[in-house]
Amino acid sequence: MASSQCCANPPTLNPVYGKGHVAEDFGGLKAYITGSPESKLAIILISDVFGYEAPLLRNLADKVSTSGYFVLVPDFFHGDPTTPEIMKNSIDEWLKKHGMAKGFEEAKPVIQALREKGFSAIGAAGFCWGGKVVVDLAKYDYINAAVSLHPAPLTHDDIREVKCPISILGAEVDRSNSPEAIKQFAEILSTKPEVHSHVKIYPGTEHGWSVRYNVNDKQAVEKAEEAQKDMLDWFVKYVK
Repeated sequence: MASSQCCANPPTLNPVYGKGHVAEDFGGLKAYITGSPESKLAIILISDVFGYEAPLLRNLADKVSTSGYFVLVPDFFHGDPTTPEIMKNSIDEWLKKHGMAKGFEEAKPVIQALREKGFSAIGAAGFCWGGKVVVDLAKYDYINAAVSLHPAPLTHDDIREVKCPISILGAEVDRSNSPEAIKQFAEILSTKPEVHSHVKIYPGTEHGWSVRYNVNDKQAVEKAEEAQKDMLDWFVKYVK
């Protein structure tokens, strides 16, 4: 997971960015929250290693909320997101503190808090680090639909265990999950007709393209928006 692609185009974090607000405690975590609390439909966005203060991720949360969803982006790293310097010098130590298995465990109380607040359907999308966490959630009945975008390394067993509708969106150039690996995931999912699935590889993209892109690069923006639209279309279909 900690390849050079994982730290490409690092965001400039901004704790006050976005149209929403930060809740100090939502299921035990800080979380950026946007959208109407009157909605009964919730979407959780699980960040890559740069965390919940990334402006493009918060912008995406705001965009998703305009489709009628209550959206939250939890701070799974407890104020300690990675940085390019950490990625270069001490990523293994950082991952010991912020492993994806820990993220999976911390996501469960967040989902429980949503259920207790009356949300009737919950979707989750994850990016890189978060993409693996979302697949782990999809193995159980925690969420109603999952989208995993350029996920951290997944195994065939991960995919075999998925139980809810899942969309896997992969890059053409990705050292975490190559197009060949993504195609194998599609083949496994095709043997599970009870699980609705969608798998897509985006030509001309690299790992991280959906939330870490140059906003001044028209082509990069278009490719990111294509993936974001596909993500939202999946939720509209299954989180209702």
